[in-house]
Amino acid sequence: MSPTRVLVLNSGSSSVKYQLLDMRDSSRLAVGLVERIGEQTSRLKHTPAGGESREREGAIADHDAALKAVAEELAKDGLGLDSPELAAIGHRVVHGGKTFTEPTVIDDTVLAEIERLIPVAPLHNPANLTGIRTAQVLRPDLPQVAVFDTAFHTTMPESAARYAIDVKTADEHRVRRYGFHGTSHAYVSRATAELLGKDPSETNVIVLHLGNGASASAVRGGRCVDTSMGLTPLEGLVMGTRCGDMDPAVIFHLMRVGGMSADEIDTLLNKKSGLIGLCGDNDMREIRRRVDEGDAQAELAFDIYIHRLKKYIGAYYAVLGRVDAVAFTAGVGENAAPVRAAALAGLAELGLAVDGERNAVRGDEARLISPEGARVAVAVVPTDEELEIATQTYALVIGSGNHT
Repeated sequence: MSPTRVLVLNSGSSSVKYQLLDMRDSSRLAVGLVERIGEQTSRLKHTPAGGESREREGAIADHDAALKAVAEELAKDGLGLDSPELAAIGHRVVHGGKTFTEPTVIDDTVLAEIERLIPVAPLHNPANLTGIRTAQVLRPDLPQVAVFDTAFHTTMPESAARYAIDVKTADEHRVRRYGFHGTSHAYVSRATAELLGKDPSETNVIVLHLGNGASASAVRGGRCVDTSMGLTPLEGLVMGTRCGDMDPAVIFHLMRVGGMSADEIDTLLNKKSGLIGLCGDNDMREIRRRVDEGDAQAELAFDIYIHRLKKYIGAYYAVLGRVDAVAFTAGVGENAAPVRAAALAGLAELGLAVDGERNAVRGDEARLISPEGARVAVAVVPTDEELEIATQTYALVIGSGNHT
């Protein structure tokens, strides 16, 4: 019998998120997080299915030590990395450029290309590489699969993917719109079609992935035709700490008039802008609390956030021509009813509306929040990027016969 388990690793610069799944029924056997890697205050939280969470604190020097600690915790539950039931390890890799359009078994050539893409993903690809190389040392015999955030968006036509700059310059430096959160957009668009009882190949969906990072996508028949993030995750919607769309001349202005360096502007736009730049908070719950108390600065931040979101909904409605559903997902999209209501307010002429009672209901299941008989369905669909990574990894490895 073929092995059925997949370990999913999401390696950040100072953290590793992980899940072990059994692909026979997509059940989670264990989930966990290692954070503050490289600090004295490192922490590992591990939760086995049906069991109590365990935590350990203390210095975890690097990703090698982190994954060894993860392996030890899994082994305590009889789920060790040496198990013959482990089919593969699936890695989230943020940037795959134009090269990687689907999940890929990792070899030296793949590693080299991920490394070559570091200039367009300097915060993410190095950490992803570290996680891959560490996992390869721990299980050199096991297939390692890269699942790329950008892959789902490689179906965008050139008219959507290219910026209107000199073609030679753009091609030389690989400047184009790549998009991110692709595993989430892929999963949610497909799950939305299933919720409607439709085939994904016949369903048009606007997906709104709203978390601290936020992105929108227009999905026609299961294929992305446009998305809001671009060369980097900075473009598009207003986010927790990122500005999203902005006149690029602002950068030149800040250099010439403000005397700011490129690094200072990079930090400003990526870490000190968006909601936190507008009102000092990037937690939507806190912002809504402040709005309810009459805080004008929080109200303005919320209004700017919604205005940008509404513009993208309208734009993607135009791109698709026919919309079967708008799907909200991720932390804010799944939990912030006021955001969903405000984003679609005034769009009844487009067939978009939210039922107040349905919208107020909280839950972990995919559900409709549009009025009965609405022309366009509005859905809340909890995202599951780990399951999507595991599914793609398992299908590739088992389908190719490339497993232990």
